[in-house]
Amino acid sequence: MSVARSSPTEPGRGIGTAVLRLVFAAIFGVTGFLLGQQAYLHLISLHVASQFWQLAFVVAAPVVGAVIGVLLVPAAQVLFETELHAVERAIDRLAPGELVGGAVGLVTGLVIAFLVKSILFEFVAFAGPTGGYIAIALYLVLSIFAAFLGARVGAKQRVAIGRIAAPAASTAGGGEPKVLDTSVVIDGRVLDIVRSGFLEGPLLLPRFVLRELQLIADSADPLRRTRGRRGLEMLSTLQQTVPIEIVERDPEDIAQVDAKLVRLAQERGAKLVTNDYNLNRVAQVEGVAVLNINELANALKPVLLPGEELRVAVIREGREAHQGVGYLDDGTMIVIENGRRLIGETIDVAVTSALQTNAGRMIFARPKARA
Repeated sequence: MSVARSSPTEPGRGIGTAVLRLVFAAIFGVTGFLLGQQAYLHLISLHVASQFWQLAFVVAAPVVGAVIGVLLVPAAQVLFETELHAVERAIDRLAPGELVGGAVGLVTGLVIAFLVKSILFEFVAFAGPTGGYIAIALYLVLSIFAAFLGARVGAKQRVAIGRIAAPAASTAGGGEPKVLDTSVVIDGRVLDIVRSGFLEGPLLLPRFVLRELQLIADSADPLRRTRGRRGLEMLSTLQQTVPIEIVERDPEDIAQVDAKLVRLAQERGAKLVTNDYNLNRVAQVEGVAVLNINELANALKPVLLPGEELRVAVIREGREAHQGVGYLDDGTMIVIENGRRLIGETIDVAVTSALQTNAGRMIFARPKARA
């Protein structure tokens, strides 16, 4: 499954680059022209006595300044676009709650810096013009520091803001979003659940989960490689059934994929769809709702009461010396008393008891007496 990306040769991008270059050329050209005029008035005119050279420099200095300004445009544009792309990538990694918190904190910091400005200017006003320049420099430094600090502190409130915004977002989207885990993608049963209508709402696939799936598909281990490729094929089919949003958010302060999934679910107010038992428990501790497909499958298995009869093939020996083991069509394990001697046979058994474990349901039975 691939995600379309814009290329540098797209018409819209080319037009935007050309417009940006024209804007930069106008700004740098006018700035160079004005600096050339100032250089002539304050430097050149004081050292040139000839009227001819005075006239020549009054024309040449602004023109040379404008030309130098235009020549600096490509380098300035490259620097600007590089920094702009870096900011865009940083924003892509931020959650909506972080963006809102950072914006609120930035504005708060600037307001505080503005309120301090009047006190700052009064404090250095006694120094005359020099004090004014010092006050301007200090105000700029204070504004940058306050804005940066406010943005960082506000961004750290991402979870709280994300939870506040989550109900409105889920209502507007038609349902609560669900974050898909790697295990549930490889398992593949989520496709049938979605098709049956039991799982609805926006499906979110984090980019780091997709990368992990691609690494599994490229693994040297044949079994892992097969599972990874099956997961990618399932995603392609699932994408044709229901919209899947590729989430670029990747918390860089967290190394483990499970912790990243929990953080993303918290930020988006989403439920976590997984088959991983440990991730299930961690998410519940963190207050994240979990949809465990294994638990759903166990809940849908038919209830077998003591005394009910089944027909099962005994395929291997059990943990105890006298036990045999068979399986139902849904994968439920049947432990058969005195079934070791019957390995390889298909027999009728009577259920004696059932045990629910974390791995699933286990049925105990004994062979029926043969006529």
